[in-house]
Amino acid sequence: MTATGFGPSLAGRRDEEFAEFVSTRSGWLRKVAYLLTGDWHRADDLAQATVTKLYVRWHRLGGVENVDGYARQTLVNSFLAERRSPWARVLLGRGENGGDGPPPVVPQPDLDAVLDLRRALAELPPRQRATVVLRYFCDLTVEQTAETLGCTPGTVKSQTARGLDALRRVLTPDSEPTATGGGTS
Repeated sequence: MTATGFGPSLAGRRDEEFAEFVSTRSGWLRKVAYLLTGDWHRADDLAQATVTKLYVRWHRLGGVENVDGYARQTLVNSFLAERRSPWARVLLGRGENGGDGPPPVVPQPDLDAVLDLRRALAELPPRQRATVVLRYFCDLTVEQTAETLGCTPGTVKSQTARGLDALRRVLTPDSEPTATGGGTS
């Protein structure tokens, strides 16, 4: 260690801590990114961009109480910034596979209901999708979600309500009767 205290051992320790964080949280970050983007390739890119941003700031995160929350906020902010970018309109407007040939074949061991939910989630506007994912997948409170998104709790509540209403409209079959009971025995 050098006289200033910033020798290789401190940097090495920081890198080890970061490597451990990434190895334990990368699967979780990728899942959240998938729920936001609806595409595994874009989720991988988003998770990687988040990990890169975290690495650049890792030496300053020593005082952060909730590193998971910071990582989640970085992920969501990166997603929303990507969606606002004019470049996203060009790339995302061409479809998930960029418009080149048939969509990629990916084995889907999931249940039909899960696939329906994913499809419906992908149809939500980015801000509503982020709110629903943070509230119900990440299990954050209204206040935690507001802090992550940089908005008021009222905005979180309204975005969540609108998102859930949209999901219900898409997921509830029109042929289902609305009245309950009253059958013959």
